[in-house]
Amino acid sequence: MPTLFLTGDVMTGRGIDQVLPTPSDPQLYESYVRDARDYVQLAERAHGRIDKPVGFDYVWGDALAELERTAPDARIVNLETAVTTSPEPWPGKGINYRMHPANVGCLTAARLDCCMLANNHVLDWGYAGLAQTLATLHAAGLRTAGAGANEREATAPAVIDLGARGRVLVFAVGSVTSGVPYEWAATPGRAGVAVLADLSAGTAQRLAAAIALQRRPRDVVVVSVHWGSNWGYSVPDEQRAFAHALIDSGAVDVVHGHSSHHAKGFEIYRRRPIFYGCGDFVNDYEGIGGIEQRYRSDLALMYFVDLDAAAGVASIRMVPLAMRRFSLHKGTRADAQFMKTMLEREGRFEPRLEIGADNALTLRVITCC
Repeated sequence: MPTLFLTGDVMTGRGIDQVLPTPSDPQLYESYVRDARDYVQLAERAHGRIDKPVGFDYVWGDALAELERTAPDARIVNLETAVTTSPEPWPGKGINYRMHPANVGCLTAARLDCCMLANNHVLDWGYAGLAQTLATLHAAGLRTAGAGANEREATAPAVIDLGARGRVLVFAVGSVTSGVPYEWAATPGRAGVAVLADLSAGTAQRLAAAIALQRRPRDVVVVSVHWGSNWGYSVPDEQRAFAHALIDSGAVDVVHGHSSHHAKGFEIYRRRPIFYGCGDFVNDYEGIGGIEQRYRSDLALMYFVDLDAAAGVASIRMVPLAMRRFSLHKGTRADAQFMKTMLEREGRFEPRLEIGADNALTLRVITCC
């Protein structure tokens, strides 16, 4: 039974990039912030000085020890930034994330298996930026899914071979509901993203049929989807129906949703987990007030999913972490209780979550609800 590590958006650009050994040009094109170093100053104002430059493992903080202890078979994240020195931002987009390619060690430090790229920031620095992002990640030994030099590459899964235990196939798609421009869609002759034009039943059926053609016995299939708004706990009916249709097809075992800047509720449907929003994992929002505080976007969750291709999910363990000075630290009991209350209020699963001595939340025996 493989164990998957899943989390939401890993945004190592902008302020994070500025504290790494080789920062990019800090110029931004946002309406309020014009210099990426301003985000560093906000974090320092909130929690204290960051001794720059930091090591490549710095931002992961206590998450690294948890990864070593749990030893998941696949480590899967949504990489919410371009990795490029391209000087040309996508025209009129406003918010453009990038990390310098020389800082790719920030990603390999966590020994990630694959980075999902079907999101609304991978083309922030144009087609040249996308090409350099792909080349940099692949040269570092990182698998990708959701973007490519053409439609075939963009829609191909990341394949994690577990030997006799089968494979983990990870398909990545981006929905226009998350702000992915439809013009970013890859075509047979143009680079881009695997974009979903809508979340209709027909779109779900076509995606599931394409996945079924590539699935083998003992494979575990993850569909990683960037969808929906950044804030709010509600799950649109169309998202729920789309996820259910993928599970009903028999071709998909996990729906890994992201885009929300905070964790949302999840569901166990036909013994398969559907994560509607895993929340940000790494970001530079520290010190920003307002809605970020209301939804506790400073808190991140590590999701460890034990799942069998035939029997479904056996358990989910969630480890809360808090971002302080751009580094992830173990969550407190109060942080764990906040997450437990929210997940039980917003989710659909049985039985209730347990909080362990290490403040991790565990769902041990899951029944369909």
